[in-house]
Amino acid sequence: MAQEIITLECTEAAAGGRPVSRYVTTRNKKSPRTQGRLEKRKYNPYLRRHTLHREIK
Repeated sequence: MAQEIITLECTEAAAGGRPVSRYVTTRNKKSPRTQGRLEKRKYNPYLRRHTLHREIK
């Protein structure tokens, strides 16, 4: 299977000591465009705004 399940975690909330928001999504393992860690701007309900979410292990 070429898709793998990953978890995205908010970077701003973790640095500020607030509850982190996490999202579960998939990505293509074999794509040359997604070699490093995936980063997306997602909504954080604790901060009430869109923040940068980065892939965690």
